[in-house]
Amino acid sequence: MRKTITGVIAIACVLPLAARAEIVRFDITERVPAFAGRGFGTVGTYERITARATFALNPADDRNAVITDLALAPRNADSKVEAIADVVILRPTDPTHGNGTLLLDVPNRGRKLAPQLFDDSAQPGANIADKAEDAGIGFLHRQGYTMVWVGWQGDIPSKPGQLAMSAPVIKNIAGPAREEVIFDNTTSPARATLTWPAADPANLNVTVRAAWANARQTPPGLSAKLVDPTTVEITRPDGFDAGALYEITYTARDPVPLGMGFAAVRDVVSFLRHDETPANPLLDGLHPSVSRAIGFGVSQSGRFLRDFLYLGFNEDLQGRTVFDGLMPHVAGTRRMATNVRFGQPGRNPRHMQDPAWQADLFPFTYATLSDPYSGETDGLLRRCSLSATCPKVMQTDSEHEWWASHASLLVTDLAGNHLDLPDNIRAYMIAGTPHFAEAADVMKKGLPAMSLPQNPMHAGMPMRALLTDLNAWISDGTRPPASRVPMRAHGTLVSAQGAVPTDIPGLPYAGIHTLAAFSDQSVLPPKEIGRYPVFVPKADDDGMAIAGIRQLALAVPRATYTAWNPRAQGFGPTALYPLQGAVVPFAPTEAARKEVHDPRPSIAERYADDGAYVAAVKREAARQVAERTLLPEDAERAVEAAKQGKLAKLGL
Repeated sequence: MRKTITGVIAIACVLPLAARAEIVRFDITERVPAFAGRGFGTVGTYERITARATFALNPADDRNAVITDLALAPRNADSKVEAIADVVILRPTDPTHGNGTLLLDVPNRGRKLAPQLFDDSAQPGANIADKAEDAGIGFLHRQGYTMVWVGWQGDIPSKPGQLAMSAPVIKNIAGPAREEVIFDNTTSPARATLTWPAADPANLNVTVRAAWANARQTPPGLSAKLVDPTTVEITRPDGFDAGALYEITYTARDPVPLGMGFAAVRDVVSFLRHDETPANPLLDGLHPSVSRAIGFGVSQSGRFLRDFLYLGFNEDLQGRTVFDGLMPHVAGTRRMATNVRFGQPGRNPRHMQDPAWQADLFPFTYATLSDPYSGETDGLLRRCSLSATCPKVMQTDSEHEWWASHASLLVTDLAGNHLDLPDNIRAYMIAGTPHFAEAADVMKKGLPAMSLPQNPMHAGMPMRALLTDLNAWISDGTRPPASRVPMRAHGTLVSAQGAVPTDIPGLPYAGIHTLAAFSDQSVLPPKEIGRYPVFVPKADDDGMAIAGIRQLALAVPRATYTAWNPRAQGFGPTALYPLQGAVVPFAPTEAARKEVHDPRPSIAERYADDGAYVAAVKREAARQVAERTLLPEDAERAVEAAKQGKLAKLGL
């Protein structure tokens, strides 16, 4: 394969100063055919562009001033703060065959996840785009999207397969930091990696407890020592299982203004959309080949997008809208601990860890509300509303977020009452799905720390339909389907007590879910001040959520699929296993279910034969296509999978 290396282009030498471009260099290091020259229908082939974007921020600009510690960071000769972001672009080789939409997939811990979700691509190929099979089913490519990834995370290294941002270190600053670790083993001593280098070994402390609600303990046999500035070795005491919670506090040093990552995404997207010089690799003739943009992110990067919007970064430095549409996926009502000193972008407190950490702070939803604990009045749309740069937002969550990431706060006020979403917001819960699962053709086996078999459901089909709906919404104003989430007003969002039947054999339900709290974070350990009401989806008699988008394996079921899976005995059984759900098959016959006192109708009672089952799948698929929550091509795939008895195994 011929490899093309494009020389460095110094944008500052080309653009007039009046443009105030924050991208001062865009260095293309590689430009090659993607996917071994595989073609995608009428769109044709794709090329992969690898680059590094140097951007420089003026701390005095109000749009940058929100970045914590930016004013303290080292400056360049122009008194600006510089950083470098990795950039990867996949674009149609012939840009006239593209659909005009830039789809930015915010990297998750440096990884590309959109290909796994939308294209059923497998890792590591999804991150490389070299072989033909790396494109999976090629959905995004057949649609003609220009796909972009921008490294934004400043606390991880840039390396093959991992996009990152290199930002300046601020020396001679130290301060308190805190980490929480669950080892899921009984090894002692055990090692944990600190996010930031420790400034003083004497200030390293560790506590242990069986669960978050318990008091912190320092029993005999518990100790911690630094192996190096970012590695701590913990000697573990007797009497605690593999799921015990260890809390490490220390004095950290040398912070990085991690909030620059938001500016990296803002400025690279604005540059690709609007720059009309040869420096822009998306230039097609006199103008860029994209005219609109969607920001997409999974989990950590979905939370990134919620903070991106909240902090005002959807307005570029010329006052233009950066993203026309945002699609934060599986973020719940969490944000990030990024734009804070000694932030921890990679940390997402899981059940049960701190429910009032920086990732779980008010505001939770898009509408403006008043917080009874902080006294603040705020909402995720407040800043973009002031600058008239609010995008259309389609928030998509698996059902797991309604159990583990207090997603109910998206559609309730802080007293627990029903709350309508603003007109530019849609929300969808994909019922019965875990946090994130790759497409697979075999059922997964449960992990040792899970009490139940692992739910294999993959959300690719509804997500492809919803992305199509969002692109139509921003392209021609076609309104998407109404929000499909549990709601208090509908009786489908309820208290955890009694939300799920408790008489299903093999499905132990105890109402375990993540809380939402407000704490005083200025002290270590934080002091809890109060809690917000949190609700969960109401289940039907089969134990599956009533509301939301019910994929075909739920709508025409042969098993119960849940979005929660308790930890097993010996691994902290009072908590949920992170990110996973469970599957409990139906009995094959009426006699078999009666033998174990299973109230759920058996497979034989639901479907007269395999033909009847396939017919039911076909009818439901047609209904979902009409509702625009399923694409016709996926309906065909699902019916074929049902004929082969693979519908559930494929997560379809």
